[in-house]
Amino acid sequence: MKHWIAIILVAATYIGTVIGAGFATGKEIVTFFSNFGALGTIGIIISCYLLTYFGTKIMLISAQIEAYSYKEFNEYLFGIKWGKLINIMIFIIVMSVTSVMLSGAGAVFHEQLGVPYFVGIISTILLAYLVVMKGLKGLFAINSYIVPLIILFGFFIFVSIFDHDPAQLLTPFLSIKIPEHPFWAISPFTYASFNVITAMVVLVPLGKEMKDEKILRWGGFLGGLGLLILLLLSHFSLLVNPATFAFEIPMAEIVKQFGGLIHMLFLLIIFSEIFNTVTANVYGISRQVKMSFGVKNNHAVLGILLIIFIISQQYGYGQLLSVLYPLFGYIGLFYFVILVMKRIPSN
Repeated sequence: MKHWIAIILVAATYIGTVIGAGFATGKEIVTFFSNFGALGTIGIIISCYLLTYFGTKIMLISAQIEAYSYKEFNEYLFGIKWGKLINIMIFIIVMSVTSVMLSGAGAVFHEQLGVPYFVGIISTILLAYLVVMKGLKGLFAINSYIVPLIILFGFFIFVSIFDHDPAQLLTPFLSIKIPEHPFWAISPFTYASFNVITAMVVLVPLGKEMKDEKILRWGGFLGGLGLLILLLLSHFSLLVNPATFAFEIPMAEIVKQFGGLIHMLFLLIIFSEIFNTVTANVYGISRQVKMSFGVKNNHAVLGILLIIFIISQQYGYGQLLSVLYPLFGYIGLFYFVILVMKRIPSN
């Protein structure tokens, strides 16, 4: 029984780390998949296979080399010299993405609730600090509650949309439109590479702490399967509501039709997903900073929260997401190639 609990915790933590502001609001799904209709459906399947394969491989390698943070992992992958450069790149990427998440929290409070942007950001920072200071147990605790709620809500929206007209389910498979640019063909790879790089800050310590290969393999598989289900549920819901594509939070426009109570519940889910990723990223980066500079854990966490707070004040949520996410996805493709060639060390 404990074995399966550990597997579910690994899967939930992986899912919770990948989904965030862009995923929850639907903006990320529209950018990478829904804009391309049925081609986006195929892209989601490819992307989730890659997420499962690479996420599991990172955890297994980390377990074998006992990497404390992604610093040791990248030095194993690229060597000491190039590893340092890659670590700097990943630090910048994850810090930028975490700033997007924080900006997303501010956007949810301001655009949907009429609460000042600043209040949403400060509330997220304070809560994140409390959870991160609990370590991996804190991440397990929030993921064990938040991820099941996210999946249940995804199913609710999906069923509510298609229950009165099941024929609409054909839309995600029949809405073929070939885009003018080739981004549709590479988007599954950039989406997966981007998310694997950002999730690495949690996957590496997760692999070290769990160690059991069977738990990590099953946890990676179930995590990838959960991501596939969540992506398809949101993608299908968005495709039959194409008018929402232009909005900053397209899923919120869909949910509004179900009434105020469901809309408020959806906002809670969005904030939970954002908060989940912020805490996971801050936890992973703080381990790296602690190892590299020898600072106390609480000082590392506070310093990281201060930096992402400053960045989130400079740029808007939509601007950060639409520019940074695809860019980091292209950068991550190089990482994928190296990771494919590297074998998992034997016991």
